[in-house]
Amino acid sequence: MASDDQTQTAGNPLRDPLDRRLPRIAGPSGLVIFGVTGDLSRKKLMPAVYDLANRGLLPPGFALVGFARRQWENEDFAQEVHDAVKEHARTPFREEVWQQLAEGCRFVQGDFDDDKAFEQLKSTIEDLDKARGTGGNFAFYLSVPPKFFPNVVQQLKKHGLSQGSGDSWRRAVIEKPFGHDLASAQQLNQIVHDVFPPNEVFRIDHYLGKETVQNILALRFANTMYEPIWNRSYVDHVQITMAEDIGIGGRAGYYDGIGAARDVIQNHLLQLLALTAMEEPGSFHPKALTAEKLKVLGAVVLPDDLGRYTVRGQYAHAWQGGEEVLGYLEEDGIDPRSKTDTYAAVKLEINNRRWAGVPFYLRTGKRLGRRVTEIAVVFKRAPYLPFESGATEELGENALVIRVQPDEGVTVRFGSKVPGTSTEVRDVTMDFAYGESFTESSPEAYERLILDVLLGDANLFPRHQEVELSWTILDPIEQYWDKHGKPAQYASGTWGPTEADEMLAQDGRSWRRP
Repeated sequence: MASDDQTQTAGNPLRDPLDRRLPRIAGPSGLVIFGVTGDLSRKKLMPAVYDLANRGLLPPGFALVGFARRQWENEDFAQEVHDAVKEHARTPFREEVWQQLAEGCRFVQGDFDDDKAFEQLKSTIEDLDKARGTGGNFAFYLSVPPKFFPNVVQQLKKHGLSQGSGDSWRRAVIEKPFGHDLASAQQLNQIVHDVFPPNEVFRIDHYLGKETVQNILALRFANTMYEPIWNRSYVDHVQITMAEDIGIGGRAGYYDGIGAARDVIQNHLLQLLALTAMEEPGSFHPKALTAEKLKVLGAVVLPDDLGRYTVRGQYAHAWQGGEEVLGYLEEDGIDPRSKTDTYAAVKLEINNRRWAGVPFYLRTGKRLGRRVTEIAVVFKRAPYLPFESGATEELGENALVIRVQPDEGVTVRFGSKVPGTSTEVRDVTMDFAYGESFTESSPEAYERLILDVLLGDANLFPRHQEVELSWTILDPIEQYWDKHGKPAQYASGTWGPTEADEMLAQDGRSWRRP
């Protein structure tokens, strides 16, 4: 098994995979996808594998193995991959690339408790190793519900699949949610670490694979103009928003009982908070990045009054975008007595020298005004304005807004004089947009993350300590909500319950309207 130093590349996560001076091409390897018939695999994982191959970032002998209950032959699986690629791949379809990839496609049919199926998987991997030259290097992607994680990893150990021989490696890739509270996360981590060493476990948070999230590090640490004011002396507050304009769709079985806070705040938003607030790392080695994020998450404190500074809600029946939509409690498969939150907002603070006294407001929700994810760093007002009375009536607070999606880029809001003979100052914005500044399109998050798994580069993957600290933050909020009332109702197409607006208003602030 490769050592920690060998597997955890001390590379720069800001490095462009297309930069020919610093190529990042996977060596001999293969990927096994459990739950390969699911939506995630069809829409994201298989297209990402093809896009990597199309960009020349996978070895010619790359192997792709699907594992599921479907009664398919290898040819059926290859056709499924072909159809998924044609429909969802980001890069153009090229027949020669597809043919090379298809030669390495295999399928294993079986249940997660089926010993014969795992013996067949072992035999398939051994055959691919000889035919494709994978070097015994395989990553096992668990694209399955968390309740099946123990079955899969224990079967991999039982059948001798979890450890390579010699210099070869074996890795586990796990999709969120990483548990549903601290206790379950610790139990899950223990189960996985009993089979795979911690440095060979890659927890996927696809938000960390987005170019704009990685750009937080570039914006802060590759420039000198922001870091001097990135602290409590100049920042009034920070807002981190992930809004969706859709409902739960057909995910009632997964979503009910989980909710917005567990589904988004515990992972995506707390990771964005950590990247926004952390100190500059000594290097971009995974251990250095993790150390700084852990310091931030460990310094997060909850408000004394959770009733005033946390809000949960459920979307209600309404007209949205000219369409009549159901309320959450009316959705198929949802218990009409459900208390599951489809909206959550919390106020957090960070007890350290840089951020003491600066509130971080986090919010997420479904059926909101529009789909947007952003980080808004809102600065304090100037202590003195030497203008005539009324000249700055339309002047707000300076803000730097990192747009994660969908219009990826950065906006800076500042005051400017209005043209004319009188002095009037109002807000204007200066925009940077990825699509306008760079000719090449950004890779999808799963492209970057799958490539990093194959390279053993853990820069963009939360470690188990981060996961557990995040649950330590969220658990008291969830426990408070369980004991106090029901979620507030909000009309679909709005920006959440009025209680969320009141939460900021009592601090003399208001939510941004993205």
